[in-house]
Order: sequence, then C-alpha cells, then structure tokens
Amino acid sequence: LQRMLSFAVEVDRSPNCSSCKIADVIFPFILNIPVRSQREALLNTMESNLLRCKLLEMMFQHSCDVPTNLPLSLSKILYFLGHSSVLLQYQDEVATWQKWDELLQYLSLLLLSYHTFPLAEHLRSSLSDRMDLIIQKAKPKLQDGDNISQLDIQLKIKDFLGRMQQVLEQPFPVQIKEKVRMLK
Repeated sequence: LQRMLSFAVEVDRSPNCSSCKIADVIFPFILNIPVRSQREALLNTMESNLLRCKLLEMMFQHSCDVPTNLPLSLSKILYFLGHSSVLLQYQDEVATWQKWDELLQYLSLLLLSYHTFPLAEHLRSSLSDRMDLIIQKAKPKLQDGDNISQLDIQLKIKDFLGRMQQVLEQPFPVQIKEKVRMLK
C-alpha cells in the first residue's frame, strides 16, 4: 500500500496536487486510529515524504484553534508550534504529557519530512520537470515562509514551553525536554 501511494504521488503531473487528494482521503482514517503506536507506524513507514508532509500538515491544521492559510513552510511549522493543541482524540487513557510528547514527535517528523525530502528531491515538480532539475543540479526553490531567524525560533519555543507548562502544571518529563531540544 505504501509503495502504491508513493507511486500515485510521484508519477502524477502535479505531485503536490495528487498528494493533497490522497491525504484528503486518508486523513479521516488517521483520526480514527485510537493507539499512538499504530499512528506512528503508519506515518513512519510512509514512503512518500510529500504525502507524509500533507497528512501531518492536515493533523496540525485540525488541532489549531485558528487554522492558517500559509503554504507549508518553516513559518507554518512555527505557527503549528505556537497554536496546536492535543492532536487527536484518545480512546485509551494516557497522561497529558504523553499527548504533548506525541505532538512534539509529529512536529519533528513534519520538519524533517519537509526540510529533507520534498525540497531536496524537487517533489513539488512533475516527474519530467524533476528529472531536468536533477540533471541541472538545480537547488530546490524555497518558500517565502522558509526565511526564519533564530530569534523567531527562540520566541516560539519559549511560548510553547510556557503554554505546555500551564497545562501540565508540573516539571517536564525528560522525554519532553529532549524532544524540544531536538526540535529546536
């Protein structure tokens, strides 16, 4: 299934458009997966990084009180850091910090998937255009929202930690501290 989804995204004339259509179909199913390990297995084994980006973007849009119209970029990922709440409903009882831990895990996965693959592999271009870009060794085009500063990152991380501290009302577990440091 993962291989078929990857082919469906990458051989289309517009990989960006096809990944949006496929993500629209898959997203309701992800919302109904009750166990974190199953959601992570699905997302981590996804062969199409562009499709993974779209699904994670939809998850974060779903969890924001005020969704944004920004295109997927580093600015949008910072927006998600500042505005996302617990991502999904849980059928099993888990500690509040574990919900925040999952949010940080998916935010890191989104950042890695966005930064490493769709940009580096020209996955926003059609297959024929992509071959030309690879042959020319062209650098991927950055989005307008990819120009962020260290200060932007520092402020968003600080705001996120403050918001999370209000919800948790206890010291952060080691896992949370490590994930925040990794994300930063």
